[in-house]
Amino acid sequence: MKSISLYVDKGSWLNKMAPESKIIYIITAITVPALLGIRWAGMGFIVLSIILLLSGKVLKKTLPLLGVSGFVLVTVLIIQGLFWAGNITPLFRIGPAVFYKEGLNFALGILVNVINILLSFCVLILTTKPSDMIENFVRKGFSPRFGYVFISVFQIIPQMTETMNTITDAQRSRGMETEGKLWVRIKAFIPLISPVIMSSLINTKERALALEVRGFNSKNKKTFLNEQVKTSADIYIQIALLLGIAAALIWRITVWLG
Repeated sequence: MKSISLYVDKGSWLNKMAPESKIIYIITAITVPALLGIRWAGMGFIVLSIILLLSGKVLKKTLPLLGVSGFVLVTVLIIQGLFWAGNITPLFRIGPAVFYKEGLNFALGILVNVINILLSFCVLILTTKPSDMIENFVRKGFSPRFGYVFISVFQIIPQMTETMNTITDAQRSRGMETEGKLWVRIKAFIPLISPVIMSSLINTKERALALEVRGFNSKNKKTFLNEQVKTSADIYIQIALLLGIAAALIWRITVWLG
């Protein structure tokens, strides 16, 4: 049975790192560039995330995720480069289309932010077992309901991808054309997407019933299968990340007051 999460166990140091350290890293990677307002900060975290993913042996796993968002990012780059309200300085021309410096610069900022967020989340979801992450949350006093919702978010994409592949294979076996020209793919989209949505709704109902049977709403104290593991390195990493956020916040307050 295939896993419905994006987690990959490579036995790396990132796999062994506490989930909360990686969550704090995400918060830091998003917060620090936002506070500093400097694009180079976001690019620096992109490079850092790539280094972390490379050391965790999961960098290749990010390519499909980047590919999915790549089309949207290219679209943003084109639209903003052509039609952004602040466009003044022509940069280059492709046929009748004129791309402007201001629009491309604005779009580049969006691109850096999106890639930074995506890669920082990859550090977490590709190297952290979802069940371990939720166990840590529940140990710290979070509601099991919160844990279930949180873990479901990480399972949505791989689960729907697996369901889509299964339904596509089933429809092909019945003679449906799902590959070829754009119009052929468009005609096949609705017959494919409808079963995916219905299957997701059915799976949600089945999960709800399974949780009730297993005493999900029980008020008794929960026990855990695995022992919590936290190294001294995690403590130092978390302190360093929190200090980074504090330094960026102090710098921003100083700029405002100045």
